[in-house]
Amino acid sequence: MDSSCADFRRAQMSRRLFLASAGAFVAWAGMPRQGFAATRQPRLLTVVLRGAMDGLAVVPPVGDGQYESLRGEFAIGVSGRQGVLPLDGFFGLNAALPGLHGLYAAGDALIIHAAATPYRDRSHFDGQDVLESGMAGPRGSASGWMNRLAEAMPRGEAVGPVSGLAASQTVPLILRGAAPTLTWAPPLLPPVSGDTAQRLLALYQASDPDLAQALASGIAVDLQAAGSDAEIRRARSMAEAFSNLAAGSARLVAAEDGPRIAVLSYDGWDTHISEGAEEGRLANLLTALDSGLMALREELDPVWDDTVIAVVTEFGRTARINGSDGTDHGTATAAFLLGGAVKGGRVLADWPGLGDGQLLDGRDLAPTIDLRSVFKGIARDHLGVDERTLASAVFPDSLGIRPLDGLVG
Repeated sequence: MDSSCADFRRAQMSRRLFLASAGAFVAWAGMPRQGFAATRQPRLLTVVLRGAMDGLAVVPPVGDGQYESLRGEFAIGVSGRQGVLPLDGFFGLNAALPGLHGLYAAGDALIIHAAATPYRDRSHFDGQDVLESGMAGPRGSASGWMNRLAEAMPRGEAVGPVSGLAASQTVPLILRGAAPTLTWAPPLLPPVSGDTAQRLLALYQASDPDLAQALASGIAVDLQAAGSDAEIRRARSMAEAFSNLAAGSARLVAAEDGPRIAVLSYDGWDTHISEGAEEGRLANLLTALDSGLMALREELDPVWDDTVIAVVTEFGRTARINGSDGTDHGTATAAFLLGGAVKGGRVLADWPGLGDGQLLDGRDLAPTIDLRSVFKGIARDHLGVDERTLASAVFPDSLGIRPLDGLVG
């Protein structure tokens, strides 16, 4: 396991963000009731997949001749193998995401590939810091870009604090700052996931072999006691937990006087060991994510046409499978934009290729789209914030990163 996972664990502990692949929803009070167009009330939700999602397994480039040789037996959707749903002929979508695929077919989902923040190292803690702060490097700001975006949005009639919220969890960096925030999370946390146990086991293996052996024995006993369907029930629990989180969040956002900006997080995407893109851990995570996204779609139906949902992660994973049937920390990955306001039904990518000379540092998918340009495009065209403000206040010192055109509309 990559040693930088240690700081990911510290980040999790310090922020108390999530247990068992659940996350916190943070709702915004004091947001403008009306956006830049008097007749619209645009919503923006960001779903942060913490742990670095493997974009090459979620949106595999089945049309790239190097993909199968890089992934070998773990390449899905090639040489007659199943595991993907069709997109544009070059890319496929992991078959664990049928709901997302339906939104894509309906023109309500845009897939962005080979995207990354400016961060180029391999620490989860720093990668998430850059993703959430919107800065060029880690520890560049104590506030998050969505908080600064809230302050920059055109002001209309102010929305009062959302009533009935149960305060819990802490505010993630992406929403910290001067703008007021409210927090909400399901009152009952789901049980600790197998992913958490495996992370703890990896930590012990690196620091205390005796304790690691004891924990491994305990995990084995638990699995035996739980029976052969333990993994299935765990996957169902993950899906149910994230669906509940998403549905509750969406109901608040859809309310007439509800928040207009929100963040959900989903932990557990750090797949160093036994990744299981087609059947296994990653496939289970994707199934749960898909269930949550469908819950968002259902509950946001009254405001769907004025909604953008951005699904992002801190960085991607290595192009090649490692010796543990997993992938290590990489660079570029895939992102999704969903919503009735999204100009979807397509994959947006300046594909860098997977040849030896095309990989970043000979190991990672090379980034060709800066995620800040995606966020800026949404902020300008969906929320009405001008480019100068975006380059100076929301994403400081990013004048050279232009907003992407044509993401919404």
